[in-house]
Amino acid sequence: MNAPFLFPGATLLVTHYNRSSSLERLLAAFRQLDCRFDDIVISDDGSKAEQLDKVKAMQPIYNFRLVTTPVNKGFPNNLNKGQDAVKTAYTFYVQEDFVPTAISPVHLQDALQLMNDDKSLDYIRFWSFYRYPTLKPYGKGFSEEVFSPWNMSHLKFFMYSDNPHLRRSNFFEKFGRYKEGLMGDIAEYKMAVSFMQHKGRGLFYDEYSTLFEHKNSSDEPSTQGRADWRQSRNVFFLFLRWLYLRYKWLKCTWDRKFMRL
Repeated sequence: MNAPFLFPGATLLVTHYNRSSSLERLLAAFRQLDCRFDDIVISDDGSKAEQLDKVKAMQPIYNFRLVTTPVNKGFPNNLNKGQDAVKTAYTFYVQEDFVPTAISPVHLQDALQLMNDDKSLDYIRFWSFYRYPTLKPYGKGFSEEVFSPWNMSHLKFFMYSDNPHLRRSNFFEKFGRYKEGLMGDIAEYKMAVSFMQHKGRGLFYDEYSTLFEHKNSSDEPSTQGRADWRQSRNVFFLFLRWLYLRYKWLKCTWDRKFMRL
């Protein structure tokens, strides 16, 4: 029998809202891979009663702590209260609609070891929609995110993302809490700005699409969407997109220097 994958000093934190089947799929996948965290925290954002009942029924099976709220308060609040419940030095954060792949445990272990060895690291990202623009090889398949003043991509401003990652559990002490009362993507952007302003140091897994799968079933679809004009190949819309990206780069540049958080 193979030895289990141990994550000493680390908690798996999962945020959840009305997607109990997705949550169970995630927890079952980690169990099948024999990943053993010191603790598991599920932070629920005021799910419907029938969904919450299903989550509670999973507790004796997967042995997690559940933190709830009587009403939906939004993603920023859900992540804040989930992090507040973590008692270990490290937090593996994953949203409920991701699934770890067969190769993920060894690389998650590598990430934990890298953080233990290098106390200046704040954050290690495992999954992304895109490759971070400027990377410097670091080791074990990870590269360091480097903010390049010469790179004209607005993506360079997103050194932090709330996609699956490992962070120190005192992350909020250095970078502040998620700003509540805002849409999730805006709160994430403000955290990314804070990460840059406070000189955060992060790593990025080079094969960034291989450690987790982002799965949305027809029964529990994603609530995120993109405007049609951003995906159109029409010349006029391509020009609009170019203007939009130039504006976004300028805005991010300004925010990095002057945004008050």
